[in-house]
Amino acid sequence: MTRGSTASQAPEAVAITWRKVRETSDELIDPAAVEAAYAHPLLRALFPLISHGSLHFSRCTAFPWTNDVPAVYPRSGGGFRVVRMNEPVGSSRQTVGDADSAEEAVALVVAHLPPGCGPAVDGTADDLHQP
Repeated sequence: MTRGSTASQAPEAVAITWRKVRETSDELIDPAAVEAAYAHPLLRALFPLISHGSLHFSRCTAFPWTNDVPAVYPRSGGGFRVVRMNEPVGSSRQTVGDADSAEEAVALVVAHLPPGCGPAVDGTADDLHQP
């Protein structure tokens, strides 16, 4: 956790950010992906991020965010691709899978959450790795 903060700040930051993500224009992110992720309690407890039309999740509320939770990308022509962000680019393990629906994409993300993945905590990815 960051200095001067309390764990109780993380749920509020997550809730506020989810509200903003859910209000984002459908020109920037597919609302079906957002709503499917928000409907899942495990993902709703993580910090959401949007980047280039994709939906990412962090186990912490501040930059640098974690990159160990798969992200949901739109596929051209429809559907979604779920990608591990912490894999080297070009790795055959980088793509978790393709999904025709947002709900299928969310199921892939949830099935590939890192061990012990819980609600987002106040702080950065660096804070998660400190004893």
